[in-house]
Amino acid sequence: MEAQEYMEMALALAARGIGWTSPNPAVGAVVVNNGQVVGRGWHKACGGPHAEVFAIDEAGDRAEGGDIYVTLEPCNHTGKTPPCTEKILNAGIRRVFIAMEDPNPVASGGIERLRSQGVEVTSGILWEKAEALNEGFIKHVQTGRPFVVAKSAATLDGRTAASTGHSQWITGESSRRHVHELRHAVDAIMVGIGTVKADNPSLTCRLESGGKDPVRIILDSRLTIDDQARVLQLNSDSDTIIVCGKIPADAEEPLRKKALLEAAGARVLEVPLKDNHVDLDRLMATLGKEKIQSILLEGGATLLKSALDAKIVDKFRIYIAPKLLTGGDGFPVTAGKGPLSMDEALTLSRVAVRHFDNDVMIEGYL
Repeated sequence: MEAQEYMEMALALAARGIGWTSPNPAVGAVVVNNGQVVGRGWHKACGGPHAEVFAIDEAGDRAEGGDIYVTLEPCNHTGKTPPCTEKILNAGIRRVFIAMEDPNPVASGGIERLRSQGVEVTSGILWEKAEALNEGFIKHVQTGRPFVVAKSAATLDGRTAASTGHSQWITGESSRRHVHELRHAVDAIMVGIGTVKADNPSLTCRLESGGKDPVRIILDSRLTIDDQARVLQLNSDSDTIIVCGKIPADAEEPLRKKALLEAAGARVLEVPLKDNHVDLDRLMATLGKEKIQSILLEGGATLLKSALDAKIVDKFRIYIAPKLLTGGDGFPVTAGKGPLSMDEALTLSRVAVRHFDNDVMIEGYL
């Protein structure tokens, strides 16, 4: 097998940790000796052993003189676990192949440490795929802000709901299952109060194989949410955060509502308003400080337009169903005024297309 094939194996192992490792990255490792895979591992949970540890422990004595393929530069610091560089050195591994270098200055330095001890290190193998596994981690380390994926679903004629607001279901079961996989993968899901009032969603991850509920973030600048909303009645390990504007100390009704929501188990987060709406730029900075690295934005047309205007969206994903609502009175993907010419349209890069039964998913980066 070639180096890329072993790295593909390591990447597949890393993917098993997606959704479980945050704020740590998802990492996979494969130990090879004499052309045979003798150890496999992946990081399974924050605070737990790293991928290299699992792989080397499985390999045992067979790791000596062998190679290890790791999707991220081995850490070189003592955090909740010892440095992986020392694990590699103590195992007697002679060559290390790395997909991408660690962007975190606290944990980086592994390549330098290994080379200083005579270990041959090669980096950059399938680095694009490695970065795609940890987009939230990378952006958060580099900017302190979360990576935001905006998601929508529409008919062929660009409608997200009929004129009555009815939208269940536009896409098929396969597409909807994929959305729940995305919910499992991210740290948080964000919607506006309009979506909560219209659909009364639970905003949980409902995968048959099990999954992690994301933190639920609801933008409600004036705290108008019903305290009996489904999202406040959940038995979930993840928090529900209601984001509103700053509440004056003498505003009796908003303060009463805040106390009521907190008594129901929600957290009320006050953020300055901008043009009578939650300042999304300030909100991203605040959420980043709380180690929320990735957000799935599932809001309606108004929130999506606001998010795009605020330039907080990193990736846009839309599921298109082979249906036509016809007419011009259905709900659009985005609301508000758009540009006056195609020259001003937002253009996605690195576009990918996938099929989910009869639906087509298109995604790209902004």
